[in-house]
Formats: sequence, C-alpha cells, structure tokens
Amino acid sequence: MQYDVIVIGSGPGGYVAAIRCAQLGLKTAVIEKYSTFGGTCLNVGCIPSKALLDSSEHYHNAAHNFEAHGISLSNLKLDMKKMIDRKNDVIAQNTAGITFLFKKNKIDSFQGVGSFVDKNTIKITKEDGATEEIKGKNIIIATGSKPTALPFLPVDKKRIITSTEALNLTEVPKNLIVIGGGVIGLELGSVYARLGAKVTVVEYAKSIIATMDAGLGKELQRVLKKNLGMEFLMGHKVSGAATKGKKVIVTAEDAKGQAVEIEGDYCIVAVGRTAYTAGLGLENIGIKTEERGNKIPVNDHLETSVEGVYAIGDVIKGAMLAHKAEDEGIYVAERIVGQKPHIDYNLIPGVVYTWPEVASVGKTEEQLKEEGKKYKSGSFSFKASGRAKASGDTDGFIKVLADADTDEILGVHMIGPRAADMIAEAVVAMEYRASAEDIGRICHAHPTFTEAFKEAALAATSNRAIHA
Repeated sequence: MQYDVIVIGSGPGGYVAAIRCAQLGLKTAVIEKYSTFGGTCLNVGCIPSKALLDSSEHYHNAAHNFEAHGISLSNLKLDMKKMIDRKNDVIAQNTAGITFLFKKNKIDSFQGVGSFVDKNTIKITKEDGATEEIKGKNIIIATGSKPTALPFLPVDKKRIITSTEALNLTEVPKNLIVIGGGVIGLELGSVYARLGAKVTVVEYAKSIIATMDAGLGKELQRVLKKNLGMEFLMGHKVSGAATKGKKVIVTAEDAKGQAVEIEGDYCIVAVGRTAYTAGLGLENIGIKTEERGNKIPVNDHLETSVEGVYAIGDVIKGAMLAHKAEDEGIYVAERIVGQKPHIDYNLIPGVVYTWPEVASVGKTEEQLKEEGKKYKSGSFSFKASGRAKASGDTDGFIKVLADADTDEILGVHMIGPRAADMIAEAVVAMEYRASAEDIGRICHAHPTFTEAFKEAALAATSNRAIHA
C-alpha cells in the first residue's frame, strides 16, 4: 500500500484525523475537492460566521450601547465591503494554517474528487478531468454535509440563498426572511439584525433551537426580539418562495392553517444540513446510505460495513458539530493503531453564537422527564451577577440538573455572556461525574461570569444559592 491511511475531506474531522494519524507514525494522505483546506467549517461555516458575528456585535454596541459607557460617537458608518474583506482574511489565515500543519506532519495532499475503485483504491478526479489512483490500507470518509434543499423552495443563490451566500452579501437587507429557527438561521439572522435589517424568522416548530432545553429557546427568543427587534413566526409551515424583481415573497400556513405571505429583500433557507456523499462511489464497495439524511451507517467504532473503511463527522449519525467530527477523527486514528479511545456522545456540548450565547451539555429537562429520571434543578439569573451588571450583559441564566439521589450533574444549560466558553467547565465536571455540590464548593474567581455556574449548582443542592 502507498499509504497507511487515506482521508477523503479536509474539514475539522478530516484534517484532525490526518494530523493524528501522522503523529502516530502512519503514512497519511488527504484528498480535498476544493482549492483550500478546512471544509465547510473554515471556508463557509463556523469561522466566517463567527468573524461576521464579532464584527456585527462591535457595530451594534457602538450604535446602541457605547453611550451608556460614556462613549459618544457621531457619524457612525458601516463599511460592508471591509467587513466581508476582514472575514475573508480570517478564512485565509485559518486555511493557510492547515496547509502548514500538513507540511509539518509530512501529510501528502491531493486536490480533486476522491471516489472508491475498491476498498483500498481511491481514484482522484481533478478539475481538468485528469485522474490518478492511490492505495491505502485504511480509508476515512470525512466529506461533511451541505445545506438541506427543499423541493418546493428552489435556491437561486441571488435572493433565495443558503448560509454560504449569506456570508457574502454586499448590502444589508432592509427586510430579511430566515426560514428555520435553528443555530445557523439565528446566528446569521443576528448578524444582519445588528447591522440594521428587519429580520423575520419563520419556524415550523413551536420553539427555536428546538433540540436544546426548552427554557433556553424561550429566553433566546425573548432577548432577540427585545434587543434586536427580530420577529418570530412560530408554527408556520412554509409552502414556497418566489422572487419578484429585488423582492422575495415567502408563502406559508400559520398554526391555524391560514395562508400567510412574508416579503423581504433576501430569504435565507436554513432548515438543516444533509450528509454529502456525492461522487464517493460508495456503491463500488457495497455501502448504502440511510434514506433519512443520506448518512453512512457505522458501528460503535465508526467503521462502515466494509472493513478498514471508516466514516466520521457530519456524514454519519449524531449532531453535526465540528468538535464532534474532530473527536471522531482522533478516535479513528487511535483505533487504527490499536489504542482504546472513547467518546461520550452525551457530553458533546452544543453552542449557539448569538448574543447572549447559548450553550448546553448533557440531558435536557424534557429528556429526563421522558426517561422518568428523578432530578433536581437549580437556576441562577445573570441579573444577579456582579460581573454581568458591570458589563451590561444581564440577560439569561444558567440551569443545573442533578440526580435527585446521587447529586451527579446530568445536564447544564446556559444562556448568557460567554456561555460558549463557560460550558467547558460543565463538560469537565460531567466527564469526571462531579456532583452539583462539587461545583458549589469549588472557589470561582470574583467577579466572573462563571460564578453564575457555581450559584446554579448551589441552587440545585438544597436551594443554597447565596446571591439569589
């Protein structure tokens, strides 16, 4: 074999898997269809969206919050081109970093579409149609996902767009329609709402971020409406969309079955993502994808039905999260060399990078009730946090769920300032099966946002919160 491992795809799962394989002494190659490494996350997903979220948050604070801090501005202007250029520069820095890491770890890279000839032979088809073949003892499929398409809602990439096009708008829409109240829709909706757009979110479910603890969605909807003026049409079933000149008309049915029309300058379709397997040639090695979501079936060790062929990240079961893909990439690399790694899927945190941020790990209250699990709940509001008052970030709360008998932490759910960073403490605690009282007895620096986690843990432990 030319290689010990061939990785198809260079997103967070693929490039991390390749680096870990190389660290373990395996001769490794990566195949990437695009001209830059990093997949969706670095090029049109996590990284560029966070760059725009940060830029838009600076602008929003300058326009609405600086005066309260004694900072007066006049003639505040938005340079959309410069904001997009900065975002592109951030992308370039990150993708260049992966190129450097591949060279540092002596990983061979190939540009083109990788497809199976047999379970050890991969054909690489380049942009000009030229092909070559390489052989590997083990293959890792890390081809990620793409925005889900709806047959009754054709995307023209001009006015009816996906998250990819939304990252490159050259103007701030006066009226922006977002179909889907999940993470992607709310983050991008927040970006443009901060910049001055009137944003309307159309969601079929009864709550936004429906897979997270219900209390988080309720609070986030309240805050986004209050702070950014976002409008939410819940329980609405979208039936179509059409462009009329520079306008988009979205048609839907409300919860009572009444026809509704929503007009905007742009419409972002953000109803989820679908596993991307096009061109892989899975049929050549006998792998069939699942009907729902097009995902590749794998066993508990992330191996497909074909020995030596693995799949990780968005292309398999589970949450579509970059950090999940990274952990799975490391897991497979270490399995290949005979180590015994583990992943606890219950302890993979989820984050929404709105402001306030939303973060969650473990079981929700709804899940615990469904399982019939006896639990205790403790919450603490950021309104009572000294640090939050000082920074003006008093929206939100932290909730700790603990076993009613053992006090082991079962879930932590937070909405508030820097929740994306604070959730890490909860993950560490739960990895080591800490109790709520353990967190309540750990000294947290004052004044910090993390004190709210300690207070919520104390609240879950015999209602002992000090500042509530």
